[in-house]
Amino acid sequence: MTTNLHSAPRTLRTARLSLLPPGPEHLPDLIRLKEDERVFGPMLHGTRTPDRTRQELEDDIEFWLVRGYGTWSVFEQGTGEFLGICGLMERPDGRGVALRFALWPECRGKGYAREAATATLEFGHRAGLPRIIAVARESNHASRGVLTDIGMRACGDFRHQGRRMLVFESVRPTGS
Repeated sequence: MTTNLHSAPRTLRTARLSLLPPGPEHLPDLIRLKEDERVFGPMLHGTRTPDRTRQELEDDIEFWLVRGYGTWSVFEQGTGEFLGICGLMERPDGRGVALRFALWPECRGKGYAREAATATLEFGHRAGLPRIIAVARESNHASRGVLTDIGMRACGDFRHQGRRMLVFESVRPTGS
């Protein structure tokens, strides 16, 4: 069954996580995450300044209003601890709607990225997005592992700033 993106519930809950649409109350956590070299250094455009993070938060809030989906702030349910972000965004290179995630390195090996990415992918397909992609550096084995573990398959590659980037996809027939 397909749901309209604008009528889909915006808060997601998994066994251990709460995924909340971003709001101004998340700004301090987002600044810490996005200025951390360990988390955002490898990301497209690298680490962010507090001002850029503030602008991205405003853009993320607007994106939710326009598109009915976007990036969630990810919290551990038991403690309320901020773990990172996960969501769906339009790729600036025109490749399509992409799954993205960035969690604290301390979260590695606990399955949080898989749990958040699975919930996000299911949300997107349930809401009517038939194809969702993800892009990972060839050298980023952790992200590649998450993407294949949640059922995405490699479908192409390209070069960005001298690095090989792998494209993954999840395709569901419309109406299912």
